[in-house]
Amino acid sequence: QVQLVESGGGLVQPGGSLRLSCATSGTFFSIDDMGWYRQVPGKQRELVATITSGGSTNYGDSVKGRFTISRDNVKDTVYLQMNSLKPEDTAVYYCNADGYGPGYERFDSWGQGTQVTVSS
Repeated sequence: QVQLVESGGGLVQPGGSLRLSCATSGTFFSIDDMGWYRQVPGKQRELVATITSGGSTNYGDSVKGRFTISRDNVKDTVYLQMNSLKPEDTAVYYCNADGYGPGYERFDSWGQGTQVTVSS
């Protein structure tokens, strides 16, 4: 069982920055893709950014050029640096990771989410 714990959310003014972290725990054979998604009430969860184990990245159109995803494969942790934040970035941000468990079973895990609020 793989657990993901997000941290770093909070309240920030428009134009400000925040850095989210997502740490993994539990037993697994490997972690493949890691990523961040966000959701506001009444809307579907949307892609923010993903990163493969090799470092290839993919971003949602609304965050390109402002957000940067990175990961530490030794610590099995993924980060999201968010710059030039806008009120429309307000959402609950969820961490996601997939890979293989100790018995080579596939897993796809989600964190509990961390609130990001962009407001003056």
